[in-house]
Amino acid sequence: MLGGVEMEDVGAGPPAPTDRRSTNQEMWRATEQIINTAVLCEELKYDSFWMAEHHFQYEGYEVIPNGLMTGTIIAERTEHIRIGVAVNIVTQWHPLRFAEDFATLHNISGGRAILGVGRGTVPREAENLGTVIGSFDNPDRNEADQLNRRQFSEAMEVIQLALGNEKFSFHGEVYDFPPPGIPDRGGTVQELTLVPRPLYPYETWQPISSPPTLDQVPKLGWGGIFWNNHPTFTKERWDRFGEIYEEAHGRALEPGEKRMLVLSVHVADTQEEAIKAVRPGHDELWKFLAPYGWSRGYMGSDGKPAVPGLIPTLEESIDQKLCLGGTADDVGEQIQWYRDLLGVENLMLFPMMPGSRYEEAEEQLHRLATEVLPKLT
Repeated sequence: MLGGVEMEDVGAGPPAPTDRRSTNQEMWRATEQIINTAVLCEELKYDSFWMAEHHFQYEGYEVIPNGLMTGTIIAERTEHIRIGVAVNIVTQWHPLRFAEDFATLHNISGGRAILGVGRGTVPREAENLGTVIGSFDNPDRNEADQLNRRQFSEAMEVIQLALGNEKFSFHGEVYDFPPPGIPDRGGTVQELTLVPRPLYPYETWQPISSPPTLDQVPKLGWGGIFWNNHPTFTKERWDRFGEIYEEAHGRALEPGEKRMLVLSVHVADTQEEAIKAVRPGHDELWKFLAPYGWSRGYMGSDGKPAVPGLIPTLEESIDQKLCLGGTADDVGEQIQWYRDLLGVENLMLFPMMPGSRYEEAEEQLHRLATEVLPKLT
């Protein structure tokens, strides 16, 4: 769930995203609705429920700043569903505080937390929370990109050391734990112990959004999240992920192992009804996201990635198979097409667009659970 407020005026035209300003009450109501949606997902026997971490979004598109805290509430109201954040922006956290909070959620939930991690995309968030944002595709921001990658790499090393060891220390370029000379009862602190640490094993997942990330994640043994790319690009990265993993770990992955596909979906009685229902939210989504470069996963007419800043039409998204819609049979066939192409076993579904009503999302979750997913082989 992107986790936004309900809106009455979504679409390609005005207002501009930056002209929106949701009320505090509307944004908190969205948080309550997201928690209720997670409970519904458990009732419908979905395997996992994912949120997104974002900050300072007065527009109201994504209003969950702390998926670990919200996930802890969900854990107390459910028994079986796993809980993830796609993704926790690790560079915007103190790594030790993040490790403590994740371990708390994981233990309270009985081992149901999934560690989703990423480097961030939004300067408004990053530069107010302790990091900077660059892009592999933007040479003008190369210095910021390199700093962010170094900070992320060290933070993740700290987090994993802290979660996995009774005692640990780390001394890098960005982080130093414990720093030298801390007095403690007649001596100085040489090592730290995280309290609490996980009582159960956990999975780590990171979005595959650039060539350096594609090279790193399988070597680390984490899972890769594939979102918002033309199937040709996804297939290339999906297969390369498996090759790198096998080179690093000495065994081949099963077809869908350690790789997750993300798709936007909408089920209706006819394809025409699905298109009509999705268009306003789809156009609002890209009006909001395109300036951050997310449309570079689309394919241009030359077969290469689309130019930065593309605002795709719904027809382009459907044609490029990045948005699935139609009858239950249509959507099932489209998902099966991806399973045949990639061997997908881990599928993350977006059942609502920005501004959608939560009762519509509930209907979509019911239809997917009862009409679509049971038909997949």
